[in-house]
Amino acid sequence: MAGKNRTYHEKRETGYILQLRGLLEELPPYTRDYFRAIEQKSSAKTRISYAYDFQVFLRFLIDKNPALKDKAVREVTLSDLDNLTALDIEEYQEYLKYYESENGEQKNGANSIARKMSSLRSMFDYFFKKELLSKNVAMQVDMPKIHEKAIIHLEPDEVAIFLDSLESYEKELTGKKKDFFLKTKVRDIAIVTLFLGTGIRVSECVGLDINDVNFRENSIRIIRKGGNEAVLYFGEEVEKALLDYIEGPRAQIAPQALPGEENALFFSLQKKRISVHAVENLVEKYAKEFVPQKKITPHKLRSTFGTTLYQETEDIYLVADVLGHSDVGTTRKHYAAIKDQNRRKAARTIKLRDN
Repeated sequence: MAGKNRTYHEKRETGYILQLRGLLEELPPYTRDYFRAIEQKSSAKTRISYAYDFQVFLRFLIDKNPALKDKAVREVTLSDLDNLTALDIEEYQEYLKYYESENGEQKNGANSIARKMSSLRSMFDYFFKKELLSKNVAMQVDMPKIHEKAIIHLEPDEVAIFLDSLESYEKELTGKKKDFFLKTKVRDIAIVTLFLGTGIRVSECVGLDINDVNFRENSIRIIRKGGNEAVLYFGEEVEKALLDYIEGPRAQIAPQALPGEENALFFSLQKKRISVHAVENLVEKYAKEFVPQKKITPHKLRSTFGTTLYQETEDIYLVADVLGHSDVGTTRKHYAAIKDQNRRKAARTIKLRDN
C-alpha cells in the first residue's frame, strides 16, 4: 500500500536509483566509491549521466587501446587508468564527436563533449585525491571551446500570436483532427500559459499534483532539480488558464484516472499523468503551426519568460532565483536574499497579452 501512495517525485527518484544500481553492476567495483561520495551533492539523474559517460569512456579504451582489448568493462582497473596519457584523453575527446553504440550512431557537439569531459575529470579527480591514481590525466587536456548561442525566445508579439492562435485553432481544423484538438485544448492552453507565465521546467510541470496549486496565494509548489522544493507565483492569465482546466476537463478525468495517478494536475488522454515527452511534443507541434520561423520547445518558452522578466525588471538575480538556476557560482548569495515579495513581483510583471 505504501508504494501506491508514493508521490510522482518519489517514484521517479526510486526509478533513477534502481537504474543507477543496474549501471553500476556493469562498471568496475571501484566506481561505487565515487558515486557514493557524490551522492549528497548530486541528483540521481546526474549520477546516471555520469555512469553512462564513464561506461562510454571504458568502452572506448577497450576498443581503441591494444593493452585493454581483451578486457570486459568491469575488468578495467585503476592501474589501467593510471597508465593513460593525455594523448589517450585527447583521442577520447575526438572519438566523442561521432561513435557507434548499442543505440546506433552517436554525435556530440561541443557542449555535450564538455559535459562528458567534466564528468570524467570529476571521477579522475576523486581517485587522484584518494591517492589511488598518481595523476589526473583528464585535467591535462583542454576542454572544448564552447561558443555562446543566442537565447531563442518568443518576442511579445509572437507570444500573443501563439496564445491567440491556440485559443482559436479549431477553426483551422476539420474532422478527426478537430475532434482530437478539442479534447486537449483547455489542458494545452493551461500548460503553455504556465510555461510562459512562470518559467517552470517541463519536468517540474509534469510533476505537479493538484494540491500543489494554491489559488488563494496564486502559487504553485514545485520540486526543483536535485529535489529541493520551491514556490512560484503566477499572475491573472495563468490563474484563468489553470482554473479553466481544473474546473473543466480535469474535473471530469480525475474520477476515472488510473490507480496511483489521481492526484496528477495534468492528465493524458489515457487518464494518467502526462509525460515529459508528450508535453514536448504538444509544444513543438503548436509552435510549428503558429511561429514556424523559430524552433520552440518547452525550454524556449521558459527562456521567453526569463528574457521578458529581465527586460522588465533588469534584475538578473530575480530572474535566476525564479528560474531556479543552481550554477550561479559567486553570485549565488545574492539570489538567496530574494524574498517572496520579489517572486510575487515577477508574477505581476509578466503579461502574456495586452488587455
